[in-house]
Amino acid sequence: MSIAFLISCLWPTPAAAQKRTVSIKDILTLVQSGQPQLQAYRAETAAAGENVSLAKNTLVPDLTAGYQAGYATDNNITGMDYPGLLLPLSGPVFASSSNSLIPGTALAGLLQWQPLTFGQRAAAVGKASAQFKLAGSYYDNALFQQRYAGVLIYLDVIYLQKLLASQQANIDRTQISLQQSLVLTRQGLRPGLDSVQFQSLYAQAVMERLNTQRLFQAQVLELCRLTGLPNSPDDLVFSDTLVAMQLPLLPDTTGIYTRNPGYQYQQAQVALSAANLKQVERAWRPRLDVWANAYSRGSGIAADGIINKSDGWDLSRSNYGAGIQLSFPVLSFAKVNIQKRQYRSLLQADQAQLAQVSLNLQKQVETAESNYRQNLLIAAEAPVQSNAARLSYEGLRLSYQSGLVDFTRLTQGQYQLLNAEMMEASAYLQVWRSLLDIGVSKGNLDLFINQLK
Repeated sequence: MSIAFLISCLWPTPAAAQKRTVSIKDILTLVQSGQPQLQAYRAETAAAGENVSLAKNTLVPDLTAGYQAGYATDNNITGMDYPGLLLPLSGPVFASSSNSLIPGTALAGLLQWQPLTFGQRAAAVGKASAQFKLAGSYYDNALFQQRYAGVLIYLDVIYLQKLLASQQANIDRTQISLQQSLVLTRQGLRPGLDSVQFQSLYAQAVMERLNTQRLFQAQVLELCRLTGLPNSPDDLVFSDTLVAMQLPLLPDTTGIYTRNPGYQYQQAQVALSAANLKQVERAWRPRLDVWANAYSRGSGIAADGIINKSDGWDLSRSNYGAGIQLSFPVLSFAKVNIQKRQYRSLLQADQAQLAQVSLNLQKQVETAESNYRQNLLIAAEAPVQSNAARLSYEGLRLSYQSGLVDFTRLTQGQYQLLNAEMMEASAYLQVWRSLLDIGVSKGNLDLFINQLK
């Protein structure tokens, strides 16, 4: 296998395509619009908001109008009517039973209104509002987590990109050493085994870069999935590459975790449980209904028993009335008490969950800040190590050419240089990841975004 063929595998000729530059800020924007699941959560939040309007709409009176016609027996002078629009009337009955069918019609309007609910309407509105807030908090938390995942993958992509560059430099160094060993072998200054070993080392370096390229492509594809980008990995250019070469400034560590969407979601869950309990507590209260009914009807039989079926189609009799009804669920107190105990327990459970979330986030903040300080110290030493490894390799390479060191010493120095370059890139990215973790635990990604140049 020739070197040219291996290089063509590593760098295939790209098809003509328009490159798209993507920054971390672009990722934050694209995640919100590119995730169908987030759009579903947003639609569910909008639907939950309509429940608030529905709960408030119960203050509006209900007026129903309708017309009906039918046939019924004449055992009651008012005949039969479909229930719901006509309030029942008591009427005279005949002494004897009859099975004859008489036509009847009715045109009616029924008004129902609950102007006073003794706090039950307010409790229903409070519950609907709590459900709306919970749905909104769920969406905010899902969006926040997706944004965090997008930024984290972006940092992985930058790291792998930096790693690919280091591995490519290692391939170039190995190729140069291979060519030198071939020359020195022909001159009799080096054994032929060195050339074979360099060929093996070169193939190994190529395979390692191909594996890294595979991981790079997979991470870019995952980033495209999160953001909805239609581009292929080869068509994307990542602009925020300085995170692999420079360290962020010391962030402002003030503020607590209460802005974290996970904490706010649990708060909303506690508020919903409290609203459910309030609604149950107000269930054992009286109900006041105001009603008004007006209708006209026709009957095919008169009060004296004379049948005239044609009169059944005329609206010859009118009735109207209005009134109030005060009702109270006398024997439901046992059921309501059971429900109150149930919802009190659910509220206590949600409050305990909120306390646990608070504890977890507090420790996450402390851990993230501690990791940031330690990673910052490590990153400060990484350039020293890589520079020393680079100088050491150059010295070993010259010594190898002069016959002062063997293949093993040279390859050890080359490996140490590659490892130092990888550790430097990793150390810088770990500082940025720690900064991202601080922002995530506090629910404020601006702590991370504001550090980008």
